[in-house]
Amino acid sequence: MDFALSEEQQAIFDMARGFGEGHIAPHARQWEAEGTIPKELWRKMAELGLAGIYVSEENGGSGLSRLDATLVFEGLSRSCAATAAFMTIHNMCAGMIDKFGSDELKARYLPKMVTAEMFFSYCLTEPGSGSDAAALKTRAERTPTPSSSEAVGHNSWGYKLNGTKAFISGGGYSDAFLTMTRTGEDGPKGISAIIIEHGTDGMSYGAPEDKMGWRAQPTAQVQFDDCHVGAEQLVGEEGKGFAYAMAGLDGGRLNISSCSLGAAQAALEQTLTYMGERKTFGRSIDSYQALQFRLAEMEIEMQAARTFLRQAAWKLDQGAPDASKFCAMAKAFVTETCSKVADRCLQMHGGYGYLGDYGIEKTVRDLRVHTILEGTSEVMRLIVSRQLLAER
Repeated sequence: MDFALSEEQQAIFDMARGFGEGHIAPHARQWEAEGTIPKELWRKMAELGLAGIYVSEENGGSGLSRLDATLVFEGLSRSCAATAAFMTIHNMCAGMIDKFGSDELKARYLPKMVTAEMFFSYCLTEPGSGSDAAALKTRAERTPTPSSSEAVGHNSWGYKLNGTKAFISGGGYSDAFLTMTRTGEDGPKGISAIIIEHGTDGMSYGAPEDKMGWRAQPTAQVQFDDCHVGAEQLVGEEGKGFAYAMAGLDGGRLNISSCSLGAAQAALEQTLTYMGERKTFGRSIDSYQALQFRLAEMEIEMQAARTFLRQAAWKLDQGAPDASKFCAMAKAFVTETCSKVADRCLQMHGGYGYLGDYGIEKTVRDLRVHTILEGTSEVMRLIVSRQLLAER
């Protein structure tokens, strides 16, 4: 078993890390204060192939593996976890369209997505359905409304959407929203995926959410009130939307874990430097054995987290039957571990860690949500326990 990265994989990580250090890190605090990220950043990422990571090369994307993707987001998140995580959402949407969309839908959106001319958000969560995503209430009813396109051959019917989506990264910011909505019966089999472009009549946004972390990402409710779209906006087949969403969840869990890993690693390295410079009672604090033990504990935990994450990614790439279980285990372990490491790094900085100038407190705030989104730690444990019991 070879645990080493290939030369190409190391180059992918170095490229992402270098891009983050040059184009994200110098502006991260400013973007957090402003509550937004310039869209020009996504176009710069797209020039490196980072806006179509899961899109096939045939459709203009990079066609990377899940393991490769963890390297990209680990490298980027060293500079800002919130920025890196925002790009994971766009890539998830592009990958879903590439895998399940019609040829017409791919031709209309993928060229603009892989160049970041259009930036996508994902609408699944609702005020009353978080972990129980299949209970969503937003409904899309078939209507005789003509489709939004004049192209010959399009269906002459469409959908009328009504409902509310909550905690949407990019609400009021993104160019289009891949939206999970109910087109049929209650439960997962009645859910479909529909693309709604920004500016569509009947679509509106709530006020920006005042969040603990991920403050650079504009987050808001997305509201649909008799919002009409054409039938050609349907991704794949009616009633298959929830299956499409679940197919992308394992990868999403790896992505958010990667963002935790990169940010926590950067915090640990910064802490090592600080401890060599900070002196108390005439000696640098890295000379105290008690603090050396803390450093060792953090390093052990980070190495375990990285190995676990990459094993889960490898299993997902190989189509292993236990891949979902490993993705859930890795998500719980990596995000929880990295949040603890970031918090300990703040503690090692003392009062300085509490100041914005050092960046550690931002990392602590940004990583806190990683144990909640893409499936809470509690849901991850539920997935693991159910699979363990089923394997008896």
